[in-house]
Amino acid sequence: MFEKVKKNLGFGMMRLPENGDIDYEQVSKMVDLFLANGFNYFDTAHGYHDGKSEVAVRECLVKRYPREAYTLTDKLTAFMFASEADIYKAFEEQLRICGVDYFDFYLMHSQGRGNYDQYKRCNAYGVAQKLKAQGKIKHVGLSFHDSAEFLEQILTENPEVEVVQIQLNYVDFDDPGVQAGKCLEVCRRHNKPVIVMEPVKGGNLARLPKEAEAVLRSLSGGSNASYAIRFAAGQPGVFMVLSGMSDLNQMKDNIGFMREFVPLTDEEKRAIEKVCRIFRSKHTIQCTGCRYCVSGCPKHILIPDLFSDLNAKKQYGDWNSDFYYGEVHTVGRGKASDCIRCGKCEQVCPQHLKIRDLLVEVAKTFEGKRQ
Repeated sequence: MFEKVKKNLGFGMMRLPENGDIDYEQVSKMVDLFLANGFNYFDTAHGYHDGKSEVAVRECLVKRYPREAYTLTDKLTAFMFASEADIYKAFEEQLRICGVDYFDFYLMHSQGRGNYDQYKRCNAYGVAQKLKAQGKIKHVGLSFHDSAEFLEQILTENPEVEVVQIQLNYVDFDDPGVQAGKCLEVCRRHNKPVIVMEPVKGGNLARLPKEAEAVLRSLSGGSNASYAIRFAAGQPGVFMVLSGMSDLNQMKDNIGFMREFVPLTDEEKRAIEKVCRIFRSKHTIQCTGCRYCVSGCPKHILIPDLFSDLNAKKQYGDWNSDFYYGEVHTVGRGKASDCIRCGKCEQVCPQHLKIRDLLVEVAKTFEGKRQ
């Protein structure tokens, strides 16, 4: 379907090396090495590096290589438009900044309950199809952060979408909040090839706890990142895995194990599962995600999802948990601070969790509130 794409590792230009500003010299060396080893997929967005990522694409890639040498993905982000007319203007500006006449892939960025209505109201998906008909976009897709159920809705309403970018890594695969595995299933059911983002979970799966590190060190000597990226790349339906490589050494490491991609062995899969169990043992809340508590909540709080956010915040300390709390799990639903302490949730919890008290901790962590 995507003949121009040569290999299944993409250069995500979201975490580029900096020395006060983006280090164009090092990025250019990374681009050269990437292309020289047969890879050609580059991913950017207007907001990455405060608007400077697209400029880096132009300076380090577009000006230095012929257009047929690379595959370039850009995205339409919600802050860029308030009307249909705005989308055309924003798109042309992106082409100008990147220095290209077309994008190979153009994605509706970070789709979820918090912004999907804006994209529908402004006919964003329709505009993308018109731009495709003009030859300015080769393939239209979307990137996604929400539940599998909502992804099902979007793909049902927009069957013309050709590709879906989802967050997927081995610790998020069965996570009840991120629902990576379930989202992958939805994509496969709709026959949509998948692009993976955050395969190393923002670098957290490269920086493991000591006991998890020891598990992977007992294997054949690959880097922590190698097991995470190969896990993602080996999932059925995945055609591209993005790596946000931020220096030349990371680039060399990624290229080394992805030049001739080999899926995880059974031994490596067992090791990954051990690492997952170590992470799960560190959870502060032993919620199994049965969701019995959700149906009876008068404030419609997605309790298991908020617990998942708190667990992730304590384990990784990254932006993802804040994003999911504020932009996914509480959009159109209750926040932790909305709890009226009726106790219905605790009456049906098989794990006998003190849910009301735990929601106080969630509210303090994500909303700065004490109840």
